[in-house]
Amino acid sequence: MSTEYKIPQHVAIIMDGNGRWARRRGLPRTMGHAQGAKVVEQILEDADHMGIRYLTVYAFSTENWTRPDSEVKSLMNLLRTYMKTSLVKCAKNNVSIRVIGDRTMLDQDLQDSITHLENETRKNTGIHFQIAINYGGRDEIVRAAKKAALKAYDAAAASGESSRAHFEEVLQECMSIEGLNDQLDTAGLPDPDLLIRTCGEERISNFLLWQIAYSELYFTDAAWPDFTKEELEKAIEAYNHRDRKYGGLKKEAQ
Repeated sequence: MSTEYKIPQHVAIIMDGNGRWARRRGLPRTMGHAQGAKVVEQILEDADHMGIRYLTVYAFSTENWTRPDSEVKSLMNLLRTYMKTSLVKCAKNNVSIRVIGDRTMLDQDLQDSITHLENETRKNTGIHFQIAINYGGRDEIVRAAKKAALKAYDAAAASGESSRAHFEEVLQECMSIEGLNDQLDTAGLPDPDLLIRTCGEERISNFLLWQIAYSELYFTDAAWPDFTKEELEKAIEAYNHRDRKYGGLKKEAQ
């Protein structure tokens, strides 16, 4: 990859194709997920070495609960293993981990492992690694709006002013773009510059709907277990050929 390329600060990945990768090889889908988990660790390391500061991956969606119980159980066990074994690696590589999504539906032991890992890696200053578990973009926005509304209610009640006009004034501040940003699971993180989806699908699948408003999208036919450093470099090369105008005009057109 050319040293002249600009490295995106934040890359998000929809890791698709574990099951198809396994089926093509006559293997159970669980083997695809296991191989995909290994690829996550390698790509995290590669992204860090490239200078990417934030990496967010879609591990388990709010819709994935509809999959067969055996597959869901296997995925949850993979997550358990990762949460318990990654602490040493995170310390060695200075990785900070955050889990986004509604974790209240997860088993308590997994919730506890997540909290422990987040607390232990919070002060690490290397790459920031976000894992989306029981995550859905619509669900996140709804949860953020509820939190913002409750914040507005509490602020209005604390002021002693009960008029509708005062509440609307407080609500307008809490429900602004900045106000909702502060209530999202990704609060404090920059929006993704680049969103990658693997295995040939070209849709967003309810991932980071708010945050990818101006992200560049890149789709590859490679299944996630076949995704390599070279594939990541191809995505970054394509990103460098995009003209990010954020709704404005090209400079020569102004």
